[in-house]
Amino acid sequence: MAIGMAKAGRTNRRPGATTLAPIIAALAAASSAWAAGPSWLRHVFATHMNGAERPAASARYAIDTGGDFILDVSSGRPLLKFDYSPEVWALTVARGPRGDLIYYNDLRQPLLRVTKFGGVTVFTARRPQGSAATAQGPSPPIRLATLGPVGLYQHLALASLRSGRALQHTIGYTALDADPSSDGLMADAALVTSQALISLAQDPSERPLLRRIDRVSIVNGRAPGATVHEDDIIITVTPREGVFGRPSSLKIEQALRRH
Repeated sequence: MAIGMAKAGRTNRRPGATTLAPIIAALAAASSAWAAGPSWLRHVFATHMNGAERPAASARYAIDTGGDFILDVSSGRPLLKFDYSPEVWALTVARGPRGDLIYYNDLRQPLLRVTKFGGVTVFTARRPQGSAATAQGPSPPIRLATLGPVGLYQHLALASLRSGRALQHTIGYTALDADPSSDGLMADAALVTSQALISLAQDPSERPLLRRIDRVSIVNGRAPGATVHEDDIIITVTPREGVFGRPSSLKIEQALRRH
């Protein structure tokens, strides 16, 4: 089943100008604060440090320079969402040189760091040098919902509206072969693509490319990715992987810049 927004005729368009700074993060805090932290949080990171299977846990953190985020490790594959953005970041985790846990986005940029003492630091575009973060307590886990045809169409319409405002011409969004196992991920991919286009529209150097883009086609495939073919951005999603089955906004931006 294909669901999408019909593409309207071209109008005069002049994209705007700024780039989305890479969102990165790192996590660090004092051992005394760690020792005094809530027992559920000590358990989460203690099991990480011991190499055991990650426990079912999702927690909210407050950044000391302002803003909150949720780190969800309940599925064993970490997800992160900042309160100020609709995008969910699918992360991979590896040990740093001092035994810290470092969480990376799909461009292999560090988003979070957790020290072996449990300290947390987050790196953002506003504070690339890093900001400390403090656990506030458990949070509901991050999950994709099944939307159905009407819900998916509404999400595609919203992505089309957001993209069109930024690029100053109509962008049609289509979800090919959508079904109950993929509609939530396709809706999320549409939102993330609109985030990438909004970011690129703020960079004057990207105007020639963005003038040519008329469509976003979201399709099923073996691996998540983003490519550009003539006037069409093709976003490939892998439904069995959940949020990990679609590219991030930064990955989409990278693909567009290379085109």
